[in-house]
Amino acid sequence: MKRAKLSDREISMLPDEVVVQRILDGEKEWYELLMRRYNQTLYRTVRSYLPDPEVEDIMQDTYIKAFEKLHQFQGNASFSTWLIRIGINEALQYLRREKKKQMVSIDQDDDLRHNIIQLTDSKQMDPEKRTIDRETRLLLERSIDQLPEKYRIVYILREIEDFSNSDVAGCLDITESNVKVRLHRAKLLLKEYLFKASSQMEIWEFGNRRCDLLVHNVLHEIFKR
Repeated sequence: MKRAKLSDREISMLPDEVVVQRILDGEKEWYELLMRRYNQTLYRTVRSYLPDPEVEDIMQDTYIKAFEKLHQFQGNASFSTWLIRIGINEALQYLRREKKKQMVSIDQDDDLRHNIIQLTDSKQMDPEKRTIDRETRLLLERSIDQLPEKYRIVYILREIEDFSNSDVAGCLDITESNVKVRLHRAKLLLKEYLFKASSQMEIWEFGNRRCDLLVHNVLHEIFKR
């Protein structure tokens, strides 16, 4: 029987389980809907393990593997949890492969990752505030990058993606108590990293254009006298 055509709003409201079933029924184009729903979450998850240049490849591998295994999705956990577990496994497999390569090439660089998690940035701010917000965001992201992997992924899923403790535990195959402990530890480490970073920054700087303008204005007034 032919299904009734749905509006964009109706489609956006469909539960993941319904979308999955339609894909399994042969409507492969519906897979795009799931990808668009979870691109940001999957990106942040994989980015918790890997530097940015490799993330998109792992995301692609994750989506392909999830599509191939879609018939195994039973709905016991949410689709997002099921997808994230696949993404984590793909990221860990990549890290294992890279570790083997590093054992062969001991001269490989181990630089701190510079391309970092993309957090939402408001477009409504004035230029100065956007600059401050961007610098603050970069400082936070660099601090998150310094967290040990097991704390970083918990912090991202719990605090950034707003997963419940239960969902995080399901994604990582750990207990909810462990989630709480790791999240607490992540926050303590972040405070320490942020304090160290901020103590090395120059704050309330008065330079560049503002400094030049003030000097110009004062000199202009002096030479008028």
